[in-house]
Amino acid sequence: MYKLLVADDEMFVRKGIVCETDWKSLGFGEILEASNGREALEMIRSEKPDLIISDIRMPKMSGIEMLKAMREEKNDTPVIFLTAYSEFEYAREALKLYAFDYILKPFEDGELEAAVLRAKEKILRSHDKNEERESILLPFDENSPGLSGYVRAAVRYMAVHYGESEITVAQIADAVGISEGHLSHCFKKETGYTVMAWLTRYRIQSAMKLLSDCRNRVYEAAEQVGYRDIAYFSSTFKKVTGITPSEYQNR
Repeated sequence: MYKLLVADDEMFVRKGIVCETDWKSLGFGEILEASNGREALEMIRSEKPDLIISDIRMPKMSGIEMLKAMREEKNDTPVIFLTAYSEFEYAREALKLYAFDYILKPFEDGELEAAVLRAKEKILRSHDKNEERESILLPFDENSPGLSGYVRAAVRYMAVHYGESEITVAQIADAVGISEGHLSHCFKKETGYTVMAWLTRYRIQSAMKLLSDCRNRVYEAAEQVGYRDIAYFSSTFKKVTGITPSEYQNR
């Protein structure tokens, strides 16, 4: 069951949405309420709802300001806005900030439920992406037990410098203070990965996280994780995940 947040400063409107909709049949088991944008943003941070239904014009913080703060924090939770005809320009601005949808008030029977079902499809796709990303997660990090100091230091170095395009095993070995051959031997023995295979997987894992945000372009994600050649990035991404970066982002 999913978690829903309803934000509206008009109590009767808010209660109407909460009480007059069969949320359990739509897959939502917990319904949260907020009376203004600031309260809603605090609940978004602490409660992490799966879907938000919000008025646009609210005291203390508007729905637009709330959404802008969410996107700045890389929170891509879908938001459905409720708006009056006179607030159409606000709705247009909301869509620029990747609001999922907006509904004109007063809305007709079934209109809100239809928008929620469309949003639920997006939520399901997002959860599928998270599961895909977790399926390629590296089984260890610098804090994992059983790693020698040199291997731990190498993992730490790559986790910090993976966005640099010209990383070599020799460079990593020099940074941790042992020979390239000795590092390669220890790393493979202790982790089951070669040094460069671990780095590649870490880069692709990081790229998947970036591409889960639809505002990030494929070439931008590639550059941020250390690839300057977009074609090579795409082929490496597909080799690790089974699909291209564009296919992953558009699912």
